[in-house]
Amino acid sequence: MKAILHEGASGMEGLKYAEIDNAEPEKGEVRIKLKTAGLNHRDLFVPNRHKAEDPALVLGSDGAGIVDAVGAGVENVKAGDEVIINPSLGWEKNSDVPPKGFEIVGLPFHGTFAEYITVPAENAVEKPGYLSWEEAGVLALSAMTAYRALFTRAKVTKGMTVLIPGATGGAGTFLMQFAAAAGATVYVTSRSEEKRSEALELGADKAIDSEADWNEALSGEKVDVVIESVGAATFNKSVDQLRRGGTLVAFGASAGDTVEFDLRKFFYGQYNLLGSTMASAEELHEMLDFIKQHELKPVMDQSYPLSDFEEAFDRLENAGMMGKIVFNVEQ
Repeated sequence: MKAILHEGASGMEGLKYAEIDNAEPEKGEVRIKLKTAGLNHRDLFVPNRHKAEDPALVLGSDGAGIVDAVGAGVENVKAGDEVIINPSLGWEKNSDVPPKGFEIVGLPFHGTFAEYITVPAENAVEKPGYLSWEEAGVLALSAMTAYRALFTRAKVTKGMTVLIPGATGGAGTFLMQFAAAAGATVYVTSRSEEKRSEALELGADKAIDSEADWNEALSGEKVDVVIESVGAATFNKSVDQLRRGGTLVAFGASAGDTVEFDLRKFFYGQYNLLGSTMASAEELHEMLDFIKQHELKPVMDQSYPLSDFEEAFDRLENAGMMGKIVFNVEQ
């Protein structure tokens, strides 16, 4: 089968569109003929984590398709079922942290940027019927991450104020939509005037230039919650925008991992700092119920065939997108 592989070189130089064997499902597994797959920031990091000397690896964590074969002992999934991939492997119930052995589809196991994928049967989840194949294929990883950060960790409820720096990527657009649907007041930041306008159309109450004085733009208003995924470039501005006793949840660091901040100001402010990453299968199902209730859909950017992966990766890496980038696997 055709796939986007990483082998033979470190970093992006190891990426190629090539042939790889199509695996048969073993006991407890199903094989899915993929129609679409979603590109995530994680896919930019995997080529640096997967070693050049390791066996070829298919990238990709998000996807949707039709079950075409089932292994022994599988009862709840059958050939012909339309499904999305739950990229969270080995994390069934909600918990403070993932259990030992937790992994994500796409490293160390083969991912979704291929014509077929074999996964545990419990990771093949019924596709929401109202979503197109493209929308379903980009949903899970970013939406799960956003749901856990917003509701499990920050416990956002109606009437709260939420600030989302850099809210124009995949997780950011889900955060925006989820918080607005929950009845929160939503503020976002972006360097792009065009993307700020789109954010307002998606439900944001205010969209601020990332380079501006946030406190001035919000007329001195402090917020209950900041969901931070940018990292070093915005972390201290995010803390400064919190009300006393407010909560900052961090789940990414696209602009730098290392942060220096004023610890004394932090503890005098009685702030809460929480980490978050991915989500459990239980939270995935909660998220699916939530989007169905509010009829929410992913914000779609552009689609590409797998063979044009270089252009798609470049668009993601250089922040050209608004929402999700999708690969159309079935041409």
